[in-house]
Amino acid sequence: MNVENSKAQMKKGILEYCILAIIKRGEVYASDILEELKQAQLIVVEGTLYPLLTRLKNEGLLSYQWIESKSGPPRKYFQLTAEGSAFLIELEITWNELTDSVNQIIKKNQPLN
Repeated sequence: MNVENSKAQMKKGILEYCILAIIKRGEVYASDILEELKQAQLIVVEGTLYPLLTRLKNEGLLSYQWIESKSGPPRKYFQLTAEGSAFLIELEITWNELTDSVNQIIKKNQPLN
């Protein structure tokens, strides 16, 4: 059993939720999303983020607009669509239910003091 593979699969499973939660705060540039995910140790390569953003956009959960940059070419800023906001609410409910269930199981494994 490969522990690193299991850890990667766990992170991959919550990456979409985390990206949508970041974008929920307001329009955000892809490199800002990437930086926050890196700081949280959830992602380290751009090649993981950009295909996921494209998929979320194609599913109608995100939209974007180009905004002129003072220090280079225009930048693509992402925001949630109404459908994306509704989807995020469902993910939040599922996340809370899942963490409650997992914590319930883990606590049963804790030795009594």
